[in-house]
Amino acid sequence: MRTRRGPLDVLASGVDQAMQVFALTRSKRSRQRSTAESLGPEARVEALSKLAARYGGFVAKPDAFFPDPAAAEPNLRFVRPYARGRVVDLVWPSAYEPYASELRDAYHGWESNRRAHARLFTHGRPRPTVALIHGYLGGNHGLEERVWPVRWLFDKGLDVVLFVLPLHGERRASGRPKFPSSDPRLTIEGFRQFVGDFRALHAYLRAREVPAVGAMGMSLGGYSAALLSTLVDDLAFAIPMIPLASIADFARDGDRFVGTASQQRRQHALLEETLSVVSPLSRPCLVPRAGRLVLAARGDRVTPMTHAQRLAHHLDAPLEVFTGGHLLQLGRGRAFHAVGRLLAGLGWFEA
Repeated sequence: MRTRRGPLDVLASGVDQAMQVFALTRSKRSRQRSTAESLGPEARVEALSKLAARYGGFVAKPDAFFPDPAAAEPNLRFVRPYARGRVVDLVWPSAYEPYASELRDAYHGWESNRRAHARLFTHGRPRPTVALIHGYLGGNHGLEERVWPVRWLFDKGLDVVLFVLPLHGERRASGRPKFPSSDPRLTIEGFRQFVGDFRALHAYLRAREVPAVGAMGMSLGGYSAALLSTLVDDLAFAIPMIPLASIADFARDGDRFVGTASQQRRQHALLEETLSVVSPLSRPCLVPRAGRLVLAARGDRVTPMTHAQRLAHHLDAPLEVFTGGHLLQLGRGRAFHAVGRLLAGLGWFEA
């Protein structure tokens, strides 16, 4: 699908490019310090080939790779009253054990990541619940409450929960988030932990007689929501917004591969294969057709529309395109109107 960019899309694209330079682009020195990114083309192909062989067999056996955790038993901390309800923070031990045993000590060494976090906006009795998943560098509850239309959803009678990804927000170690990583093993561990922690929260909510739970995410959170749609069989809806669809594509577009053109294509293919175990493009969507929607910004230069288009095609989901970019989501009211129509169609509220 081709769409014409207007002046507002061009403005938003410029902001996205600045963000790429200052927040997402790694310096030459940092790449040299990275074990993975300091490898030459032949060494990268060899390392990725081994990883693809290690993880590839789990694509068709997700139950063997994503263990189903027990329901979370969170500590609840009252934050403040909220409209006709209240805000409560949920913190519970993450029962996660890394698959790659050689990473266990380092992964558990990030002590703050051994506790899962979420903030719940609740009416006080069970309501359909929208889980919102932030993007890379996000996870601060106060900021996410402003990024998302929390009050609109709450006023429509829904409960809302802000879910914190591994190694973000209050789970973050020092410096930039360690997940996703230039080391594919750490990226896989992060998504594997995310799925387990989300399932534990989902089970907790359903045990409280919450009638239904759906997920919506932005950017990295959009990838995460799409991944859930292929692994959680009773998710009511999945709405990736300005989503990342392929980490290999993101690396290619960011000039992260080395060597000749054919060597770079080989690295791209092997990284795609390695990460397929945690890719939303690897398995069919389990969410009912009426609960699927992908939202894209026409001027997005961080996760361009090709990502949203690829996800929408794989998930067999409608694609709603709005004016703006990854950061300046100038026309996102149109996107949230589409979300409202979806939720109304599910019977969660009247449009």
